[in-house]
Amino acid sequence: MSSLFRKKSFDKLMEQSATKSLARSLSAFDLVLLGIGCVIGTGIFVITGTVAATTAGPALILSFILAAIACALAAFCYAEFSSSIPVSGSVYTYSYATLGEFLAFLIGWDLMLEYVIALSAVATGWSSYFQSLLAGFNLHLPALLTAAPGSASGGVFNLPAAAIILIITAIVSRGVKESTRFNNVIVLLKIAIILLFIIAGVGYVKPENWSPFMPFGIQGVITSAATVFFAYIGFDAVSNASEEVKNPQKAMPIGIIGALAVCTVLYIAVTLVLTGMVPYTKLNVADPVSFALKYVNQDSLAGIISVGAIIGITTVMLALLYAQVRLTFSMSRDGLLPKTFAKVHPKFKTPFQNTWLTGFIAAGIAGFIDLGTLAHLVNMGTLAAFMIISIAVIVLRKKHPNIKAAFRVPLVPFVPLLSAGLCLYLALSLPRVTWTAFVIWIAVGIIVYFLYSKKHSELNN
Repeated sequence: MSSLFRKKSFDKLMEQSATKSLARSLSAFDLVLLGIGCVIGTGIFVITGTVAATTAGPALILSFILAAIACALAAFCYAEFSSSIPVSGSVYTYSYATLGEFLAFLIGWDLMLEYVIALSAVATGWSSYFQSLLAGFNLHLPALLTAAPGSASGGVFNLPAAAIILIITAIVSRGVKESTRFNNVIVLLKIAIILLFIIAGVGYVKPENWSPFMPFGIQGVITSAATVFFAYIGFDAVSNASEEVKNPQKAMPIGIIGALAVCTVLYIAVTLVLTGMVPYTKLNVADPVSFALKYVNQDSLAGIISVGAIIGITTVMLALLYAQVRLTFSMSRDGLLPKTFAKVHPKFKTPFQNTWLTGFIAAGIAGFIDLGTLAHLVNMGTLAAFMIISIAVIVLRKKHPNIKAAFRVPLVPFVPLLSAGLCLYLALSLPRVTWTAFVIWIAVGIIVYFLYSKKHSELNN
């Protein structure tokens, strides 16, 4: 039993951080844009309208604030760990140092599913936007190449979804600096498009559209907070970049908290303008931002926003693929996954084989599988990770009080316990089928751990 809770020493972690197997080329600015690139996508371009129309009304702004608070508490925990243990692997690595190998493997196993399913789900959404854009030019792909089997009539393979994943894979495999340059340009363009919507739309805001402000009551606001929590998923992907940052102790907290802060401000601004432009009852559409501009006869701007949505979702996929590869890289280096995942390309200084293997798996899922309910596992996986890291911070403070960190969570253990409690509350609001699928996946992980990972762990030596 004691071997299940064996921990990786901080000396070993710092030794890994000091190695130069991965190129250190990222700045705090790169990290902020990486976080924004992963967070802002379907959340701002799709989910805002549906939630406003069905469960929140104009009070959706309060739901975004509640969800942001829950994420901020977890972000504080990520910031402390990333500035004290600047090693790839995110919450998996942090758990390995504080809670032991077995729990670390399970949370890593959980995040593997989260990142791959999220990547495939986002690619499917990108495919829908891309096909709509082609339709605007009277171009149409054959029905058998536009959807997974069972998701649409005549669907055999979702070619656009699989293709965009492989294109992103090619970019990420070439090097972290090349990936972040591409990401930075696209994210800045995405922010510009969002600001364009805010500036263009604020003149059409009618305060009477904000009344009634809370048509579904306070329970509607809370329920909506659990739903829009999905819109914030991604800022934790920044913590996987620790080994590729020039000054991780200072840059990591700035990247994590800075990305979350910028995204929260943009969400609040878009929500205010959106519900002010259009009565909330009319926002139950797949493209609420574009719809709002069409509603006020700004069709040209609506077209620009649609293109912006496609661009914005692209950076989400890049950040998710990057996070998945760095997670499995760390688990492989520790012996918990096959060594193939930890091989670094001599020229590009990236886990080249790992990147392409992950890309092909995600492309296959997006092309052949109708994700449906599986998408809820993204929320479940993230909430589980947030709960674990909140508990791990308390253990870190108690067991390793002398560890230096550029950022420290205030009011420990109260803030981490509040973070874990909020995440548990949100998790309990998810459908039962999500919990069932999550338990099955964890059960499979337990089998993998005892059949392979426990025996091949580097800590066995």
